Amino acid sequence: MTADRIITWAMQGMRDGVRIWRDGDAVAVGTPALFRRDRLAVSGPAAPLAALVETALTELGPTYRVLGELRLVEQVVAAVSHLEVSGRFGWMDALAVAEGGADTAKVRWLDPAEYDEVDALLDAAFPTSYARPGYAGVTRWSGLRDDTGTLVAVAADAWSAPGIGFMSGVATHPVARGNGYGEAVCRFTLRELIAEHGRAALSVDGDNDAAIRVYQKLGLTWGDIAVARVGERDAPLTEG
Repeated sequence: MTADRIITWAMQGMRDGVRIWRDGDAVAVGTPALFRRDRLAVSGPAAPLAALVETALTELGPTYRVLGELRLVEQVVAAVSHLEVSGRFGWMDALAVAEGGADTAKVRWLDPAEYDEVDALLDAAFPTSYARPGYAGVTRWSGLRDDTGTLVAVAADAWSAPGIGFMSGVATHPVARGNGYGEAVCRFTLRELIAEHGRAALSVDGDNDAAIRVYQKLGLTWGDIAVARVGERDAPLTEG
């Protein structure tokens, strides 16, 4: 189940600050600074889980965002009056990368001395990326240079956990799109993460059709997820 994999990911190897609440099969894992937010990942039956969420949020505070399978988060929101859904996304993961496709021979893990170029590429191609060099939990970047030596595509190993490697910050420079560079970087990064952790995952907006097609081609499968936040019912909603 997607929910179980989200819980495994949220536990982050039980690093400092991670807390767990459990009631039978209902589980909530509170993790600070996970994917640029304080997260409360949830799994299990909605009724006991709603009570766990209320307890956890009382102890953790309102900065934590509830994260889980779409239907489950909607059920929790219906039961907890001060919660509202702030974003709906896809969780995609795989145990292996499909064969074929873009050549990864030129893709490599970048040296930290190259990270200024990563930032410049993200500024041009993906300024809202949750992963950036130097951010907490973002450990390394893969990249591909074209024949002129220009960095044209990148991806990050970010917020990975024992059992699940996580890819984020995927970007191809606008002038270099359509050449398979992004697919090559993703193929390399996912293979590396799977070799290290056994499974690789990522989060993607549901309307990002081009990215979803690439990830499906690489063998990743889709699960609907959502994020809910504490807030006023009439306040503007923001991604979680």
